[in-house]
Amino acid sequence: MLKVVVMVSGGGTNLQAVIDSVKNQTITNTQIVGVISNNKNAYALKRAEENGIPSECISPKNYETREIFNEKLLQAVKAYEPDLIVLAGFLVVIPPAMIGEYKNRMINIHPSLIPSFCGTGYYGLKVHEAALARGVKVVGATVHFVDEGTDTGPIILQKAVEVLQGDTPETLQKRVMEQAEWKILPRAIDLIANGKVTVEGNKTVILP
Repeated sequence: MLKVVVMVSGGGTNLQAVIDSVKNQTITNTQIVGVISNNKNAYALKRAEENGIPSECISPKNYETREIFNEKLLQAVKAYEPDLIVLAGFLVVIPPAMIGEYKNRMINIHPSLIPSFCGTGYYGLKVHEAALARGVKVVGATVHFVDEGTDTGPIILQKAVEVLQGDTPETLQKRVMEQAEWKILPRAIDLIANGKVTVEGNKTVILP
């Protein structure tokens, strides 16, 4: 049984997609053992509570230094003894010690087809604003392992979504979530839970 901790800063729509997929067995062999947010008002914490999942808020605002926060965050994660950490819209820089501790055991969902519109400064609506400003015809989402860079780890899954005439950043964001993010994040977790993802260098191999 794959034990998963989900880390999220906001509404938690991707968290909900994972919760639903575990319930309906789209994700197999998996248990969500905890939800951590850096925002005490995150609706994601309410989603966790409603589904009987242990949850907590660990915010940098509550600690004197970033070093102390990093330490407390890592302690909190370790307490759940997770096999996999899922970053589902977690807008805090992950401490290097945590990246080292969970190498190839931490994944992130990003709302673009990496390597486009990714890296420092590209998050949330900013990704979709940039895509529309550039005039691309296809966008999408990527699930990747987390490494020391920003959105640079080995890619697990990607799904493309067409840009439509008259799209706004908000309509595009919604469609990318519905057609890509909510589908490939659960799929990636299921693949990992069933031992079908291996990392070779900076690439992944998905086993049949």
